[in-house]
Amino acid sequence: METGLQAEFERLLRENRNAVERFVRFKIPADSNAEDVLQEVYLAAYLGFEKLENRDSFKAWIIGIARNKCRDRYREISRELELVDIESVPEEKLSVGIHGITVSSDVSEALGELSDRDSEILRLYYLKQLPQADIARILKIPVGTVKSRLHYAKSRLREKFPERLNTKKEEGIMSNKLNIMPEILPDYKIEKSPLEPFPVKWEEMMGWFVVPRLGEKLSWAMYDFPEKKKTEEVMMEVTGKASVHGIEGVEIHATELDPMEANATGDNPVHRTFVAQLTDTHSRILAESHVEDGVRKLYTFLDGDEFLDNWGFGEDNCGNEINLAPKGIITRDGDTITCTGSKNVLDVVGRYTVTIGGKVYDTVCVLDIENYQDGVASEQYLDKSGKTILWRRFNADNWAIGKYKKPWSELLPKNETITVNGNKFVHWYDCVTSYIL
Repeated sequence: METGLQAEFERLLRENRNAVERFVRFKIPADSNAEDVLQEVYLAAYLGFEKLENRDSFKAWIIGIARNKCRDRYREISRELELVDIESVPEEKLSVGIHGITVSSDVSEALGELSDRDSEILRLYYLKQLPQADIARILKIPVGTVKSRLHYAKSRLREKFPERLNTKKEEGIMSNKLNIMPEILPDYKIEKSPLEPFPVKWEEMMGWFVVPRLGEKLSWAMYDFPEKKKTEEVMMEVTGKASVHGIEGVEIHATELDPMEANATGDNPVHRTFVAQLTDTHSRILAESHVEDGVRKLYTFLDGDEFLDNWGFGEDNCGNEINLAPKGIITRDGDTITCTGSKNVLDVVGRYTVTIGGKVYDTVCVLDIENYQDGVASEQYLDKSGKTILWRRFNADNWAIGKYKKPWSELLPKNETITVNGNKFVHWYDCVTSYIL
């Protein structure tokens, strides 16, 4: 390659390297060597650069190369997987991502129809990608038994899967209605339980409460304190399958009535669309779009901080962890909270009985210390099904002080406070969903 052409290639690659790496690391399983795939991408791009006529399309062009290289890796994995007949099941039923193999809702439902023993061994072998020797050790059975169980479990899954494809019904469009949430937040009481907290599978999209799975829908609302008046109501519904940069997920429509300032776009209600993905370990947003001043704005996980600061959570936007149990990184004694990290931590801190609107719920409390947003802590009370019963937001006393001019302890002097590693946080607002109505 000529010196000038090589210099241009290196410049364009340098400007777009982060986007390429984000794409590949999202597509390739965590235990695979993404670096090998990236080197293949860069080599193919280098060799083909002279043929690229429109240099302004370099980013789309190299992402296309990355998509093909990841697809090659996917085919290798598909050949290794004999979970179902590849000819009879579309490729998108098994998706590869940063946390390994993800099954679509069809496959998940088919697994759910198997016996616990069959489902367990298939998940260990294919989704967790554990060697047969490790499975034998976990299940405390001989390796030979593992092989025979896998054989029969695969046969039974093949029987179930076509049945799921044939009986799957088209999902409906928006059917919820706005203004179903009460205008005043029902009174509630939170009591510490003497029982040990239970592990919980929390599949909701962080901050939006809906589970990114076909058929899911709900409404939720936020309530200011101390008045407990409704300030915003949001209707959410999963409306179909979607793909962002080749990563499978679902499309979610959100309609926001009387949106708070941070969510306002000039319209009321605001109509927003998400693409989100649910894996066996995380729930995450892949893209968000809305119309602002007559212009459709679209953000995806490849857009760096512009996306991550608003919609991304976790390292490399892995999303919120769904399999929750106490880790011991956050401890709570009344209103005093201590965590091993100064921020960006989330943990189960105890079991609580929440009574709201006359109904009683057995819950665990998930504390989030500045993982959702800098300067923000939250309590999220989840029942055994992983649904949010109550979400409470607390602001650091100096949060957004340049905008609000006063500390929150002065703005809301009657509101509850908690202390996190010696720093004061003030209760601002709560959220509840139609799940509790």
